[in-house]
Amino acid sequence: MTQRRIGLIGYGDVSVVHVEAIQAIDGLELVGIADTDPAARRRAAAETGAPVFGSVEELLDGVSPDAVHVTTPHDQHVGPSLAALERGVHVLQEKPLAHTLEEASRLVAALEGPTAPRADGGAGAPKVAICFQNRYNRASQELHRLLDSGELGTVRGAYASVVWSRTVEYYANKPWRGRWETAGGGLLINQAIHTLDLVQWLLGPVERTEGTVSQKKFAGVVEVEDTADLVLHHASGVTTTFFATLTAPVARPVELEVETDNASLEVRSGRGGGLTVRWKDGRVDTFSDRVATAGGRSYWGVSHEELIRDFHASLDAEEPFWIGPAEAMASLTILKEAYRNSGVGN
Repeated sequence: MTQRRIGLIGYGDVSVVHVEAIQAIDGLELVGIADTDPAARRRAAAETGAPVFGSVEELLDGVSPDAVHVTTPHDQHVGPSLAALERGVHVLQEKPLAHTLEEASRLVAALEGPTAPRADGGAGAPKVAICFQNRYNRASQELHRLLDSGELGTVRGAYASVVWSRTVEYYANKPWRGRWETAGGGLLINQAIHTLDLVQWLLGPVERTEGTVSQKKFAGVVEVEDTADLVLHHASGVTTTFFATLTAPVARPVELEVETDNASLEVRSGRGGGLTVRWKDGRVDTFSDRVATAGGRSYWGVSHEELIRDFHASLDAEEPFWIGPAEAMASLTILKEAYRNSGVGN
């Protein structure tokens, strides 16, 4: 892989897995970190030794990166990504695509029109990836392969759940998480969006979202929802029952179950997670997920480094990265419809 200079925009919680992946992948060099918070810049300098900057523009001017990783709060995703694209710099952006559909559309539109010459001198347009790393889990990949193969027969329906726990302190430590204006939502956009993305990737586009969101535990603490009870209507006619909440005493593994003519399939996340296939003829196949190689929290999944490695390897090709802004609009559209059904959100 070509040697590339990487900038990081936003030195918050999730940046740890990006820094560790950049340092672990041959051919990548972390050349600078931008954050508007002086305390975050001090931590970044002490923990990485990389030059630090107070703005995106200072980073782009100061170190001329070939690519940037955007790990800012939700409402600060699109601005830095557009600034990088205007200079021909590749972008790997954390989920969600944006905090509103309007902001998300700006990034999608930017890639549909003329683009600046690539900063790394390569052919084609600069690339943008959105970090839905759970598509790289072995269980997800194997389930996708089985669904595509036809071995399973007709899909009858699916069920997914994200039953996790949060505290008042979680929101107090980062107030942007609890506000519509900055987060764009709560549970669905911040935690359950990965599972929404998997459901529509595995079972096909969702044409209609039925159901509502609500506050069961954090009313009066934050503006956004902590619970969602949905039915997703896929274009194929299949439905997915989807339940998510942050009200549990401890986090449970994320669950995704698919019922087909020939088998029942279950994906479970976390330690010891993977895919179990129970065939109707009595056979049972299991596919274990890899162990996380990057730091961070276990519920972020095990495949950040896999996606990051694949993105940077793809930069030598001309075609767009497979999980780009247009692809990431799907999960954002699903959850925003749930908010509209409930009369909340932006």
